[in-house]
Amino acid sequence: MALTSTTITSWKLQEIVAHSSNVSSLVLGKSSGRLLATGGEDCRVNIWAVSKPNCIMSLTGHTSPVESIQFNSSEERVVAGSQSGSLRLWDLEAAKILRTLMGHKASICSLDFHPMGEYLASGSVDSSIKLWDVRRKGCVFRYKGHTQAVCCLAFSPDGKWLASASDDSTVKLWDLIAGKMITEFTSHTSAVNVVQFHPNEYLLASGSADRTVKLWDLEKFNMIGSSEGETGVVRSILFNPDGSCLYSGSENTLRVFGWEPDRCFDVLHVGWGKVSDLAISNNQMIAVSYSQNNVSWYVVDLNQVKKSGSVIQGLIEDKPIPAPTSAMGATLRRNYERPTTSYTRQEMKQSSEADRRSPEGERRSPSSEDEKEDRESSAEITNPEDYKEIFQPHSVISRTPPKRTEPFPAPLEHSFSESVLEKPGPAVKIVTPVIDRAGQLKGLITSSTPVQRVEPTVIAAAPRPVAVVTTSVTSPSRPVVTTTKPKPSTGIILSTRNEPVGLIAGDFLSHARNAKAGVMGDDEALAQIRKGHDTMCVMLTSRYKNLDTVRFVWASGDVKTSLDSAVSMNDLSIVVDILNIINLKPSLWKLDLCTSILPQIEELLQSKYER
Repeated sequence: MALTSTTITSWKLQEIVAHSSNVSSLVLGKSSGRLLATGGEDCRVNIWAVSKPNCIMSLTGHTSPVESIQFNSSEERVVAGSQSGSLRLWDLEAAKILRTLMGHKASICSLDFHPMGEYLASGSVDSSIKLWDVRRKGCVFRYKGHTQAVCCLAFSPDGKWLASASDDSTVKLWDLIAGKMITEFTSHTSAVNVVQFHPNEYLLASGSADRTVKLWDLEKFNMIGSSEGETGVVRSILFNPDGSCLYSGSENTLRVFGWEPDRCFDVLHVGWGKVSDLAISNNQMIAVSYSQNNVSWYVVDLNQVKKSGSVIQGLIEDKPIPAPTSAMGATLRRNYERPTTSYTRQEMKQSSEADRRSPEGERRSPSSEDEKEDRESSAEITNPEDYKEIFQPHSVISRTPPKRTEPFPAPLEHSFSESVLEKPGPAVKIVTPVIDRAGQLKGLITSSTPVQRVEPTVIAAAPRPVAVVTTSVTSPSRPVVTTTKPKPSTGIILSTRNEPVGLIAGDFLSHARNAKAGVMGDDEALAQIRKGHDTMCVMLTSRYKNLDTVRFVWASGDVKTSLDSAVSMNDLSIVVDILNIINLKPSLWKLDLCTSILPQIEELLQSKYER
């Protein structure tokens, strides 16, 4: 039967049981889109890799349910706020807690990291916003103005402003340096759930329970656009990375909006329920939602989504669209200026000196109570293999290009099921006979061909040979297996997997080769040993050649020239090897070596990799 593939725009990737009790919060890492943190009523924070069923790390220490979580921009740290008002910050690479911050009087419901500094902001049910200095373990400033819970916080890309959304139906914009409110947007008629800055231009978007998404000009501080037509509460919004459009996530629906003029490019019906967070990776949108203690991942192929063009009929009132004044179809607007360094401590001190004298702004020195809380907090690594792969990639050297993540493949089962429904074929009748269990077990034990039950699995690969299993009613003890096998090949192509997915490799080999499986030649043994280590072998071979070059220069007796050659290779691992040799013979140290080696030592000290 011929199978016809259909274009799939969105699909459910996976569903997992994330906690032993109800899930209370979750967040996706926006940098990679492949990392997820979940918080539950069991007072734990669990770290997951998208599409992998097992938890990588479980962070403990909170004594009340975790209500809010956030990654920093590099996804190396995660902060979690609890119902009791405490914050805990963990270093995921070192697998340890860094800080415990206290100060809020009620549950923490929003968090965000400053894009370029060691600061983070927290919003609480008590309507207050606090800016924390992670290095000094204290509150830098407290922002007052909201009258109800602060639902969402977002720093501007240049790090100068902070936007806050609240249940009081307002969006406020704060100046971090001056420590005061710049403006307030009041056009929403219900609680504002989410805010986000445009990645380049001076624009701010907000999504509300009033079923609208509004855009605000941050130069003139007025509203420039408002979406009408959402079918439910807007829970998540996300700008496209190039800033050309805005995605809005509500219950079971994804919409794509443009502005100036207001228009809806596309509407997709996705069965994700109450979506909680969105991220973009490899031109795919990753979405997560939760219900009770279950978390579900969904994927939307943005290549199939319309991100420009005319208005969808019936969604927004048809109006003549004027000619765009820029490439993006919007008026020219000022862009953010991202400084190469973060604010100096002096600037932050000047802006918050008055508040720091108050009890809320006073810095806290480490106490025995804080140290006790830090000791009670821990990071339990439940999946060491995935943890080392994600958070401790020590095998990667500076000149090696970063490993690119592949897009998630669309499931093949959709095209198969649809083709079966559309194109009738020969009927397959499945008969369930009454089977003698004792006789069946005896037949299976004596059978030379093993029979394995394989669960349905979605695999992104070419269609495999179909195995038809026919069970006889009169002779149930030995099922007859008819297999359509591919053309025999002369060799086996080794995979990087430890074992095939859902298959037994022995079933695809001839009986002669199966009989000799116990006898392995030297080439096969070497191939089995090196299987999965190709990248490491290439790196070690390159390192060996570089060291051999340095050794050849070293043999001439010129230490300075050999050290310069090691530095010119732009490989810190070679420099470390040379330093180890020189340290064994202190007499080799000369003043002229310092000019070459000191910059390398400084780079080594700043590196996050250990020797």
